[in-house]
Amino acid sequence: MRVSDTAKLAVLGGLITVGFVLQSDAQGRRPMRQHTTTEAQNLDLVAATVQLRGSKVKLRASGDTVKIRANGIPDHAVGQFPNRGNPHEIKSQNYRFSTDTDQLPSVAKAFGMAGLFGVAVNGVPFDPAAAEFWKGNQQSGWQYEALGGAVTLGLDQNFAHVQPSGAYHYHGLPWGLMQQLGWSSNKASPLIGYAADGFPIYAITAEVNGKVREMTSSYRLKSGSRPGGSGPSGRHDGAFVQDYQYQAGLGALDECNGAQVVTDDFPGGTYAYFLSQDFPVIPRCLKGDADRSFSKRRG
Repeated sequence: MRVSDTAKLAVLGGLITVGFVLQSDAQGRRPMRQHTTTEAQNLDLVAATVQLRGSKVKLRASGDTVKIRANGIPDHAVGQFPNRGNPHEIKSQNYRFSTDTDQLPSVAKAFGMAGLFGVAVNGVPFDPAAAEFWKGNQQSGWQYEALGGAVTLGLDQNFAHVQPSGAYHYHGLPWGLMQQLGWSSNKASPLIGYAADGFPIYAITAEVNGKVREMTSSYRLKSGSRPGGSGPSGRHDGAFVQDYQYQAGLGALDECNGAQVVTDDFPGGTYAYFLSQDFPVIPRCLKGDADRSFSKRRG
């Protein structure tokens, strides 16, 4: 596929099994929907043809702190909401994000079922997990991957949709924003946003040793089939988050989709997260401590 209150990263011989289940408000239905589908599908994205008005965002970097105030209304074209896969309308939010940019990367940790991964420079949150589980059971250990297509979420061409609260949020690559910022495959990525722990977020490309290169994911699909029994059967095809595992050194990025880089924004070097073309696309863990301002707003 080109294009999850807790995480367990089981390290075995250089492999990390994606055993974490990041619970999210992404779809927000209660009670949980009872899914039994086991096959990944191509995404049927809603065309981004709607231009909203009233986007407000204020980003201020001062010393070791970044503060972002925003109403969460994107300033790029979006899909039609509500739509067949997502019944919610985009509404103005009251975001007040603050994060410390002076942390040092540490041991990978989940950002928690109640937390956002980060926020884009346009004030729209990154929230990769979907609150969709095998047979609606959050304890099953099998969480549907939002970009796997097994469950219809009504994502638009920015790989985004809307929470019950009206919060528009990204599950994948925010193409509309990237185009606005001038992203190109033959240039180092512009700054896309900030993670909840303060490290910057870039998309796909970086300059390494004087050359622009794609910052590739180190995750891959597991071989063989799922165990079945009380869980889903079928081959590991990307329908579930747990179909993937991390293999150190497979790509350019670590288990949190990050790397040490030098950028125009950080000429002295920094640890940074990257949105990748392959799973996980948006990172599923953090290397620093998340600020409380990234706790989810329930809606």
